[in-house]
Amino acid sequence: MKTLNLVVLVSGRGSNLQAIIDSIESGMLTAKILCVISDRPDAYGLKRAQDHGIETIVVDYKKIKEAAHGNAQLQYETQLLDVLKKYTPDLICLAGYMRIIGPKIISAFRGRIINIHPALLPSFPGLNAQKQALDHGATISGCTVHFVDEGCDTGPVILQRLVPVLKDDTEDTLSSRILEQEHIAYPEAIKLIAQGKVCIEGGKVKILKEGK
Repeated sequence: MKTLNLVVLVSGRGSNLQAIIDSIESGMLTAKILCVISDRPDAYGLKRAQDHGIETIVVDYKKIKEAAHGNAQLQYETQLLDVLKKYTPDLICLAGYMRIIGPKIISAFRGRIINIHPALLPSFPGLNAQKQALDHGATISGCTVHFVDEGCDTGPVILQRLVPVLKDDTEDTLSSRILEQEHIAYPEAIKLIAQGKVCIEGGKVKILKEGK
C-alpha cells in the first residue's frame, strides 16, 4: 500500500488533525501530512502540526480581505489554490476548516477533497449541526465523512458513525460525544482511501472489499 500524501486545512483547534497525526504515528494509517494550511494565523491546529514537525502555512483571509481590491474571496481562493498545487496532495482533508471551498479548487482537485461533519448527512448540513439536531428532537445523531462538491455538505458520503441523543443532552454534551466519534471516523475514512477501497459510482461512494 502506497503512502497517501495529505494536506490538511484547519481554522481552529485542530482536534481532528491531531487524530490523523496520531493514526499516522501509531502505524494505523499509511499516510504523510505534507503541510497544514489555515486561513487564521491564531489557529491552534497550526501549533499541533508544528509540534510534530509538519510544515504550516497561513493564507490569511482577514488580511487578504483588508487589502483586497475587488473580490476578496476569489483572491483568497487563488492564493490557496497556488499553495495546494505546489504540494500536489493525493488528498485534501478539511479538519474544522470554516471556509467554503470554491469551485476553482474543487475543479482542480475533484474527488480528492474530503470533510467531516458533526451530523448524519443529509440531515442538518451547515453550521450548528448539533443544535439543529436538538432543536428538531432527533434521537440519533453522529458524524459523516464525505467528499466535497460544489454544494454545502452535499458530497458523496464515505462513512458515518452514530451517536444517540440523550434526553438531558445540551449542545456541548452532544458535541463532545460526536467529536469522540469524529476522531475515529476520519482516520478510518482516510485509511479506506489509502487502501484503494473507495470509489464514486453514480454520485455515490462504493466501498470495495479489496483495493483496486
